[in-house]
Amino acid sequence: MRTVDLIHQKRDGEELSPEDIASLVDGYLSGEIPDYQMSAFLMATYFSGMSDREVSAMTERMIASGVSLDLSGVPGVKVDKHSTGGVGDKTSLVAAPLAAAAGVVVPMTGGRAQGFAGGTLDKLEAIPGLRTNLTPEEFIAQLNEHKLAFASVPPEIAPADARLQALRDQTATVESISLMATSIMSRKMAAGIDALILDVKVGAGAFIKKQIHARRLAQLMVGIGRRMDKKVQALITDMNQPLGFAIGNALEVMEVSQTLQNVGPTDLTRLSLELAARMIHAGKITATLEEARELAQAKLLDGSGYRKLKDVITAQGGDARVMDRFELLPNATGAREINSPRSGYVSAIDAEGIGQASAMIGAGRENKDDAIDPAVGVILEVKVGQKVDAGGVLCRLYYTREDLVEDAAQLVEGAFRISSSAPEERALILEVVG
Repeated sequence: MRTVDLIHQKRDGEELSPEDIASLVDGYLSGEIPDYQMSAFLMATYFSGMSDREVSAMTERMIASGVSLDLSGVPGVKVDKHSTGGVGDKTSLVAAPLAAAAGVVVPMTGGRAQGFAGGTLDKLEAIPGLRTNLTPEEFIAQLNEHKLAFASVPPEIAPADARLQALRDQTATVESISLMATSIMSRKMAAGIDALILDVKVGAGAFIKKQIHARRLAQLMVGIGRRMDKKVQALITDMNQPLGFAIGNALEVMEVSQTLQNVGPTDLTRLSLELAARMIHAGKITATLEEARELAQAKLLDGSGYRKLKDVITAQGGDARVMDRFELLPNATGAREINSPRSGYVSAIDAEGIGQASAMIGAGRENKDDAIDPAVGVILEVKVGQKVDAGGVLCRLYYTREDLVEDAAQLVEGAFRISSSAPEERALILEVVG
């Protein structure tokens, strides 16, 4: 069938066959289908969505577009963790070392910053010397030695996804639930894992703004995993305010260090422990989830998760001293306080506004080739529900260039809502799917 006919069908909400999906993916990767036609298909999919069968067919075809990692030589159940992206979300750097310290093999293939949401690899690369472009052989060797490795996805893994991701960035289709599911799962399933724990973010500081859409994404990804005989579970978590206090790459590494030493923010610690526990349970280290929670807590309290991350930083060429000596990380040259205009309670902090301000001064990227300034970002001094005085410090903006500070400061100021009464407490973990 002609490509234009497939676009027409998808525009009208019809289901495409697995053969039709394969011809689209293969044709685009080979260059037979041009960008303008694939762009039209992506936009049609954005509005019409995909059925479970279509999502599975597209995921399988994107996996087949390249090679898959063979981790059979690494003993144990291989469990990865993935977040759909949020402001201040550094849970991977806390949960993964805790799970690995408990005995889980964690082959973590991380992502890069997109827009206002930070990326795990960018945070790690704020550490001087640390490499994330591991070869498959290096990746496997490190898993055998340390049970944990952080790596970028090799270009030979699901290359069709990399091409489509770049096109989605340019066609305003990044937020498509169906395309998000196929992108995440094609990369993860091709990485040789046995189980996957997903953190699906929802709210102002996430790509997904509504819980019903987050639930649909979680269900799609869990379903793909089930059909591929993989254990997949998803937590749907609140992202209406930043997670933790730090937003920005080196700043978040500092907060990770504090959290793994059990002096981190309550929300970050709590969510990281729950994600680690579910990784431990999926890895069959414990018989029950409650035992896994106790083990994750123990690995936090005895410092073994903290030591695990330091070992992995060293193994990947990084300077592990940064975990104790923050002055060895990139540091900003300027700081600006944002003060409360009046006394009251912090009733809301718009996470997207904070993330956009942080990206504006260099902590994120608009395009995939943009350079990131690892030193810059925002440190919150208050969270939702806290009382503030007039003139009290709400947050501090850390920067290395003066030119965009004023615009960023205005964004940050507008992100805080101060009310006369304390807001109702919001749940951090909203649902579990799978």
